[in-house]
Amino acid sequence: MFSVNAANIGTVPELSGPRENITKQWSFQTDDEVYSSPAVADGTVYVGCHDQTVYAIDAESGEERWTFDTGGAVLSSPAVVDGTVYVGCHDTKLYAIDTENGEQVWEFSEPGNNLWTPAVANGTVYVGSWDNTLYAVGAESGEQEWVFETDDIIQASPAVADGTVFLGGSDGNMYAIDAESGEQEWVFETGGSIECAPAVADGIVYFGSDDQNVYAVDAASGEQEWTFEMLTALRSSPAVVDGTVYLGTLARFVYAVEAEGGEELWQYRTDGPVSSPAVVDGTVYVGSRDHNVYGFDAESGEVLWTFETGGDVDSSPAVADGTVFIGSADQSVYALTEE
Repeated sequence: MFSVNAANIGTVPELSGPRENITKQWSFQTDDEVYSSPAVADGTVYVGCHDQTVYAIDAESGEERWTFDTGGAVLSSPAVVDGTVYVGCHDTKLYAIDTENGEQVWEFSEPGNNLWTPAVANGTVYVGSWDNTLYAVGAESGEQEWVFETDDIIQASPAVADGTVFLGGSDGNMYAIDAESGEQEWVFETGGSIECAPAVADGIVYFGSDDQNVYAVDAASGEQEWTFEMLTALRSSPAVVDGTVYLGTLARFVYAVEAEGGEELWQYRTDGPVSSPAVVDGTVYVGSRDHNVYGFDAESGEVLWTFETGGDVDSSPAVADGTVFIGSADQSVYALTEE
């Protein structure tokens, strides 16, 4: 699932990833640019592609397991839960695909507009659409459970935590919505479009806005805890681990910020806009439109390694079994590990 789980925290404490002597374990060639962020489950990498295909790739060998053809570019990132891959598509459909054989389980086509990255929690799939609506869909049935309407298009994945769906919209609002009923709990207004998924950790919702601020908001009340001002809009999703919020920005910076007070701990400037980070075992992983994948020490911000691809890296890293999986606009998916 994008950013690891339905709360989008961007980390799994028990995992480890490469910290030095980075090498390419394999690369997998697609037929177009890869902007989708991979999901890894049970030894398989699942990723969407601009060539209108969802790929299942063996995580160890890089060999294709199966492909699933859609009717539009797949820019969203798959969510993999209980043997099913859920993915939104620019053919206006949400697909459920069997992880074993790549066969379609169901499709949901009610929106009639582009769908983005879904979040799955407690038997429900939550997905936003360009028709200004968040849809709640039964994970097993593919039937609509409820809808929630905003005032503009939705281009961000929701986060789900403690019975609440948190959703940012291009109308500049962060919404808290009851996950069961679809009723609004609170709304928090910013001064710009919200086009990145929030992260929810320890009762706080972290997210960025095109008004050039990162916000920390109490998940229960919707009251602001702090803001962190940046040089540009935030289009990537925060990762939160061990009291620190990690951010990648359009202004080419990677930031580490205190989760409690919003004070900057360190920053690093790449040569291109930065993807959503993943943080595993003391290492921060990001992609950049400077064609590189980076590994940083999470505490100091020191660059541990870089790996150059042949194109922009808007895809966010997924880390599993000591390996970083990431897509590139050079039409490839990479597996990076230590020598």
